[in-house]
Amino acid sequence: MVVGTGKIKLRLYDISSLKGKRRIVKSMINRIRNKFNISIAEIEYNDSHSWAQIGFSITGNDSRVINSKIDKVFNMADDMGLAQITDTQMEIIHL
Repeated sequence: MVVGTGKIKLRLYDISSLKGKRRIVKSMINRIRNKFNISIAEIEYNDSHSWAQIGFSITGNDSRVINSKIDKVFNMADDMGLAQITDTQMEIIHL
């Protein structure tokens, strides 16, 4: 079994409330979850108006496929253009 995890650190501009931030973050999370059917959630900077971090995991049996899906998630988040991606991290674990 292969487990892939990823983190996306986001910088949000012109957001004046947590409600506005959460609207953008939830939109990203829902669109990515619907497209890739993965576990994904906001994991850090919950009380910050201008920063967010999203974490996700993918499970499968081929590390090349997992790596490809993680790259596609990163690309989709960037293509949405809802926030600036400042950092991404990925890890692939063989169990």
